[in-house]
Amino acid sequence: MNSFADHMAEHRRLKMLHVLLSSNGYTTNTHALNGMTARLGYPVEMDRTRTDVAWLAEQGLVAVEDVAGLQIVTLTERGQDAANGLAQVPGVARPRAGEV
Repeated sequence: MNSFADHMAEHRRLKMLHVLLSSNGYTTNTHALNGMTARLGYPVEMDRTRTDVAWLAEQGLVAVEDVAGLQIVTLTERGQDAANGLAQVPGVARPRAGEV
């Protein structure tokens, strides 16, 4: 059984994918991603956002590029599928019907 922290992490990661899905070019930086997920009800410190982004990158859901010390995060095709509920990824919540 998942702990509450695991449950929150799964939903926070899904919201991160949704933010990227709705961003121009499916891309944003970690600071904007942190702010948007906080506005969606998942406020965490920047270090946690960077850790989640690194985890999402390890799963092949996002690509990360360092530009002048700023992490630029781009949704991958697999990440888009997970955000839309077409692919199931352990550690990322599935969207509810009508959520996407």
